[in-house]
Amino acid sequence: MSHDHSSEHPFDAFNILIKQMPEPSAQAVAAVRARDAQLTKPPGALGRLEEIVEHLAAWQDKEMPTVERPTVVVFAGNHGVTKQGVSPFPASVTEQMLKNFSAGGAAVNQICATWGAGLKVFELALQIPTKDFTEAPALETRECAGTVAFGMESIAGGADLLAFGEMGIGNTTSAAAIYHALYGGKASDWVGRGTGLDDEGLKRKAAVVERAVALHKPHLTTPWEVLRRLGGREIAAMAGGILAARMERIPVLLDGYVACAAAAVLHAIDASALDHCLAGHLSPEGAHAEVLRRFGKKPLLNLGMRLGEGSGAAMAIGVVKAAVACHRDMATFASAGVDNKA
Repeated sequence: MSHDHSSEHPFDAFNILIKQMPEPSAQAVAAVRARDAQLTKPPGALGRLEEIVEHLAAWQDKEMPTVERPTVVVFAGNHGVTKQGVSPFPASVTEQMLKNFSAGGAAVNQICATWGAGLKVFELALQIPTKDFTEAPALETRECAGTVAFGMESIAGGADLLAFGEMGIGNTTSAAAIYHALYGGKASDWVGRGTGLDDEGLKRKAAVVERAVALHKPHLTTPWEVLRRLGGREIAAMAGGILAARMERIPVLLDGYVACAAAAVLHAIDASALDHCLAGHLSPEGAHAEVLRRFGKKPLLNLGMRLGEGSGAAMAIGVVKAAVACHRDMATFASAGVDNKA
């Protein structure tokens, strides 16, 4: 029996999920605070490490939060807009870097190995780049929705902390276009040097973003349309991953400039959509600091990293693991025989 879905919009299913997003557990946070008060340290002395533990407890709904299966999920996609000369690297590098990930040769491989984190890498139709969004929408509606759904499925496997990353020559141009469409201002406010553009390249990239947003402007009626018209497969997949993590109560570490473009789409639909996320790091790329300010998030790290591939968020896994270890394994005043304050 055939079912006529023509009346339904492919993004409606995601909008329904966003309306049903779980809330943080106040009970788990109260338990963390009660235990924290007994640990052998002055109250508040671990600073943001204490907030991190509360955040994990709230979203995992566990009185003793865990980071036993931290996982970095990287999506790779190719962009038609590269033919506008927006990157000093050719699109072929996306596939070559994917082989590098598989061989264990990328930066993110080393960072994951250091913290004992899992790494999953997904290739998204690299042989079929998105359309050049200075001329046409980057993706068809069903194609974009299908990629968001693929991103949702990518988190299966029992992770208790997730970070999403990307690889895709041209994708800082796509991210800049998304920000310009969602947040306004001038195209140049949102454009950075990506993989190393010179001044002339930077001007060209800003002009490309400006032209693209102007072309699609009459149709950018929802954040999903912004994603579809100006995004890329890896950005759509990361949006799906972040949303699925919320539904499964898995805390997320946000990566840099491109990963936050995926987050920005969800945030534009519902300002509470990123409440389960921590900002892993601050990237010097483009206006990442301004994006995090709009999200109301303070980055855990600021190491000048602008590599992508989830590497900044992956670095923050170490901080989160240490925070949880302190909370779980420190002695209490009673167990250590240390006098508490009178």
